[in-house]
Amino acid sequence: METQTHDLIHPTAIVHSQAKLGRGTRVGPYSIIGADTVTGENCEIQEHVVVRGRVTMGNACRIFPFAVIGGEPQHLGYKNEPTEVIIGDRVVLRESVTVHRGTEGGRGVTRIGNDCLIMAYTHVGHDCTVGNRVIIVNSVQLAGHVIIEDFVTLGGQSEVVQWCRVGKYCYIAGGSTIRKDVPPFLTGKGNEFQIQGINKVGMERSGISSERLANIKQIFKVFYLQKLTVSQAMEKISMDLPGGEDIEAFLTFVRTSKVGIHR
Repeated sequence: METQTHDLIHPTAIVHSQAKLGRGTRVGPYSIIGADTVTGENCEIQEHVVVRGRVTMGNACRIFPFAVIGGEPQHLGYKNEPTEVIIGDRVVLRESVTVHRGTEGGRGVTRIGNDCLIMAYTHVGHDCTVGNRVIIVNSVQLAGHVIIEDFVTLGGQSEVVQWCRVGKYCYIAGGSTIRKDVPPFLTGKGNEFQIQGINKVGMERSGISSERLANIKQIFKVFYLQKLTVSQAMEKISMDLPGGEDIEAFLTFVRTSKVGIHR
């Protein structure tokens, strides 16, 4: 990595001498880049952006005005420990997004994967993990310790309560409140959140085959439509449905839930 120090940094920007900016990275007017910032190549940090604390981002990331990346966690137990934010490649953080560092009592790191679009006014709280190819629409609020798995879309003005997880390929409609874990492949909505079905459109767009979709539909029917208890549904899925990565992913997700499952 080559440290960027010349014409790509606007003269009004404040970039600490120890920051390591990859080749081709631009810093716009009035942005402030802290000492422990590391970027990949060809990143675009626009005007009035603040990057502070230990922040590492990959290649070709774009950060829009008034975003604050690497701010201290909103946690009373935080005592200025050297926690961090890690961001993957080709991540877009739109206007006024905030991403807070992890806590020593949590994972120690807040992590965002590759190819994510995080829209304006979204907050990613301390110790969150956001997977790859996630879309988070305007004004979504992620509390601490939230996990958002790959290929998830979170609709605008939704919120996810601390320690909750949203499984891969889920589509959460705007204005929803997630208070328990949402297993993979599902779609739902509401302040009193209700599962409505499988995210067929989203999974088709991601290239999931019709055979896999048929198996996922069977999982949904057993777990949500047959009025079984969780343990009964899990046993029936294990015994009656053909094995495969999707069934195993669903069962593992449910087994490892610590806050309960939205049903």
